[in-house]
Amino acid sequence: MDNILIIGSNSFSGASFVGYALKQGANVVGISRSKEANYPFLPYKWENHDSFTFHSLDLNHHLKEIITLINDVKPTHIVNFAAQSMVGESWLNPADWFMTNVVSTTNLHDSLRKCNFLKRYIHISTPEVYGSCTGFVDEKFPFNPSTPYAVSRAAADMSLRTFYDTYNFPVVTTRAANVYGPGQQLYRIIPRTIFFILLGKKIQLHGGGLSTRSFIHMSDVSRATWNIMEQAKAGETYHISTNEVISIRELVEIICVKLNVKFEDYVEIVSERAGKDLAYHLDSTKLRKEMSWEDQIKLDQGLDECIFWVKENLEALKKESYNYQHKA
Repeated sequence: MDNILIIGSNSFSGASFVGYALKQGANVVGISRSKEANYPFLPYKWENHDSFTFHSLDLNHHLKEIITLINDVKPTHIVNFAAQSMVGESWLNPADWFMTNVVSTTNLHDSLRKCNFLKRYIHISTPEVYGSCTGFVDEKFPFNPSTPYAVSRAAADMSLRTFYDTYNFPVVTTRAANVYGPGQQLYRIIPRTIFFILLGKKIQLHGGGLSTRSFIHMSDVSRATWNIMEQAKAGETYHISTNEVISIRELVEIICVKLNVKFEDYVEIVSERAGKDLAYHLDSTKLRKEMSWEDQIKLDQGLDECIFWVKENLEALKKESYNYQHKA
């Protein structure tokens, strides 16, 4: 296996994919703006990771160093999970989201297009670019972003289209449904709900939890991303999703049942976030047909795995922040 470079390797999705890539025998170089997180949040540390090297570099401040590293390593494949995430918080400092997700990301792409050793650049995007929509949408669905976060991600996606058309830049784009699994940050809905219940705290349910999502286990996403990285043609886009749809309220209710507590004792209904999309469901038919991919981990099993992970690491998790920490 050729060298793989993963940007955003400390994110939940990035760290999980690092672990998957190492299991495939790859040599992996990771880049992230933050230092390596504690053990519970880095799935690639749960097993042998001798073939992994890490560099703490920030796309906003260390582009020159990143490009120097890339030219030294000469990875044949780059997978970019890095982005300023969090939808609701993007209203507070929108310029930070545009700096990371548009300006710095586009500067990265402009440098990478000159790297003749690069076979594929996998751009991890988001279904937020579609805005709220009804039914299952395919990869050709028009963009209609409704938050600063979503607009910034859509802008980067559109820029990459022009790079492919003009420079034949070897980009492939993926958009996954709501990912989850062991190792996810505590400010995300599934680990937060489990963690709060075990601590005896109430969780806030925005808008009553009426919005619906498709939750997909990160192991299924990593496997799909690997197949796309190896097989997809440049210029293509793939949705990674299950066909199961559930409301946030129903999700929390299931977790309450699994932990043998009453929903009303642990949930506080609060107002909806600004610009919150009621629904976006991704049609993953293209991925299933072209890559012979199927999601394997159903939500019931995945939630049991998350509950086990929180319980096993509860003392360590108590020392961690369970709120999103913004970094400019």
